[in-house]
Amino acid sequence: MLNDILAAVVVIAGLLFVVLTMVAYLTYLERKVLSFMQDRLGPMEVGPWGLLQPLADGIKLVSKEDIIPQEANKAIFKIAPIISLVPAILSFAVIPFGRDSFHFGGITTHPYLTDINIGMIYILALSSIGAYGILLGGWASNSKYSIMGALRSAAQVISYELNAGMSIIGVLILGGSLSLVQIEKAQQGGFWHWYIFPQIIAFVIYLISGIAETNRTPFDLPEAESELVAGFFTEYSGMRFSLYYLAEYANMIVVSCVATVLFLGGWGSPLPMLDFVPPVIWFMLKIYFFLFFFFWIRATLPRLRYDQLMKFGWKIMLPLSFANVIVTAFVVYAIRH
Repeated sequence: MLNDILAAVVVIAGLLFVVLTMVAYLTYLERKVLSFMQDRLGPMEVGPWGLLQPLADGIKLVSKEDIIPQEANKAIFKIAPIISLVPAILSFAVIPFGRDSFHFGGITTHPYLTDINIGMIYILALSSIGAYGILLGGWASNSKYSIMGALRSAAQVISYELNAGMSIIGVLILGGSLSLVQIEKAQQGGFWHWYIFPQIIAFVIYLISGIAETNRTPFDLPEAESELVAGFFTEYSGMRFSLYYLAEYANMIVVSCVATVLFLGGWGSPLPMLDFVPPVIWFMLKIYFFLFFFFWIRATLPRLRYDQLMKFGWKIMLPLSFANVIVTAFVVYAIRH
């Protein structure tokens, strides 16, 4: 019993350290990638090659004054950023990032916090809760820009979360489980077992929906700087502003992890001859492939109009996701019977 508790503490501490470090340095990595794509250098002043820039940004944000608008709903204004960040962090509890158990100071533990048989539903539920943080923050600010951003976010999340959920169903039918661990195991043995090939339409729909759910360009309508100043967090400053910032990047990592598990075989190597590479390395490489794609899209595509965003979600992606589920179900039924 004590060993189980210690194992859980080790995994939780390790996950928090890795995730929060990744979130901090994703801001640095994004600025570097965008600067190279735009033929400039990016952060270079703080530390060698600017590597200490995230630390400097963190110190700056923590030391800034926390301003609360006089007419704001102060209680909700304070708690809204936490509602956005905490569900994103909790999502990592069911994501398996390796194959083998590992030993730490005499404690044996798994490369995931827990394996529940409804892991995918757990992640979808938490992503829905995170949207409340944006909606409440925009409403509690008592600002026209903020409430417009919050309303846009609510409509956008409802639209694209439905598409993301429908795209995942095809994978769940093939895997026969809602457990992320079992879905990963079903794709081992080489890249030809990965679900990206039979579910290529679902993969594209999920990727687009993931970009929209994380409010990233070209779907960053809730915080459109040229229209709404900063959207739902216009009135936020200091540490509370940074919590929204951290939540966005944490959600990007969650979307990348889920895409890796569902479509790219998770920790599995693409070829059996490459199995000597540690599984966690394969998992991280696949995650960073998706994160680079997020940055690339931001540097390439302009922001959509809001009506284009909604039409694309409801009139194109939703019918496609329904069709994908129906075809997958028929094909699987025909093969198995």
